[in-house]
Amino acid sequence: MSKRDTILERCETQGLRLTDQRRVIADVLDSARDHPDVEELHNRANAADPRISLATVYRTVKLFEEAGILEKVDFGDGRARYEDAEREHHDHLIDIETGKVIEFFDPDIEALQDRIAAKLGYELRGHKLELYGVRRTKKDKG
Repeated sequence: MSKRDTILERCETQGLRLTDQRRVIADVLDSARDHPDVEELHNRANAADPRISLATVYRTVKLFEEAGILEKVDFGDGRARYEDAEREHHDHLIDIETGKVIEFFDPDIEALQDRIAAKLGYELRGHKLELYGVRRTKKDKG
């Protein structure tokens, strides 16, 4: 999934005050290939700079979310997770046994959603699709 600029660059473009700790948190978010929650962000940022507190991470993700740089996602496990708001559009499949989140894009699903909206008299401006499932066993496949 590509994006226009790094989180750090977009923070600078918007004129956000960037302390050294916020820069570390932005770097951690930029390198994330998953959907970390605040505690996981704290663990990763704290490994780079042990002075970063959990409260600092909470304040920083709130600031980035309010600036439209981060998007909060909730996959029904009671943990708010975060992803870059500038990532290309994608949907999610969540394994309800392991919590693994798989990102995917399917042009057929996108076209179907557009057709449904048009049939109901709407022009689609956005959507979120989250599928929840369990991995099929070999006997389920046959």
